[in-house]
Amino acid sequence: MLNILIIGVGGFIGRNAFQYFSRHNYSVIGCDVIKNIYLNDPRYIYLGETQSDFEPLFIENNFDVCINASGSAHVGFSFEDPAKDFELNVLNVNKILVAIRKHAPKCRFINFSSAAVYGNPTQLPIAEDITLKPLSPYGFHKLQSEHLLTEYHKFFGLHTCNLRVFSAFGPELKKQLFWDLYQKTKIPGPIELFGTGEESRDFIYIEDLLQVVELVIKNAKFEGDVINVASGHETTIREAATLFYNEFNSEIQFSFSGKVKVGDPNNWCADIKKLREIGFVARYSLANGLKKYVTWLKENALD
Repeated sequence: MLNILIIGVGGFIGRNAFQYFSRHNYSVIGCDVIKNIYLNDPRYIYLGETQSDFEPLFIENNFDVCINASGSAHVGFSFEDPAKDFELNVLNVNKILVAIRKHAPKCRFINFSSAAVYGNPTQLPIAEDITLKPLSPYGFHKLQSEHLLTEYHKFFGLHTCNLRVFSAFGPELKKQLFWDLYQKTKIPGPIELFGTGEESRDFIYIEDLLQVVELVIKNAKFEGDVINVASGHETTIREAATLFYNEFNSEIQFSFSGKVKVGDPNNWCADIKKLREIGFVARYSLANGLKKYVTWLKENALD
């Protein structure tokens, strides 16, 4: 049985990863800077909110795999406070790598990066080796964290892998497109969305994303690899919003403002050749994933 450390279990991906690997009979420890998110669960470790020290985790435990799902994942915040975003997405990754190098050099390290490193690509689908042109401090910081994993593999022999996540969604997600669509249903009057509707994204349901992580653990080389994590299907925002509202309430009408948010790319669709090489086959379509997400929203009557 593999021993897995998941850093950032208070967030969307980290929380789902903690549940997924626990269900699949791995030995899992989770940690975060949030107090009391797993009350009375001995598998949860609270980290200090400032100057998080990862070294005791690796001194006191013998981990086979470390998954980093921590950090900020908000483009807008990276413009408001780039220094804090740098700390969360770059400096903390360096601290984790230092701890692994000192105390667990055989531990495989998976870092969640982002498709934000691509910016506006000149061609689709997007392969991992195209020129990277981030549009935000967040994108630059994710790219810098990737470079750290490459550095620690090349010079110190650590086993590292970066996962460039595109548009992940599913239960527990309380931000980004589908959460925003849900929140707008609570405001009286017409629903207006940013953009033209012709912008596109590559959506992947959380269970498929976690299947990817498990396949990476089993089959990836961990030689500073970079792997796109997506479905390989391009969907316009208009199509995605239509699917969501048809599932949530088919009577809802919406329009687009034509205004674009700073840092948002136009069109994304991933080349997932590397995913297929490690055995990935998607289990959820966007429509099926949205059924589960809407069910979760309705069952929890979230604000």
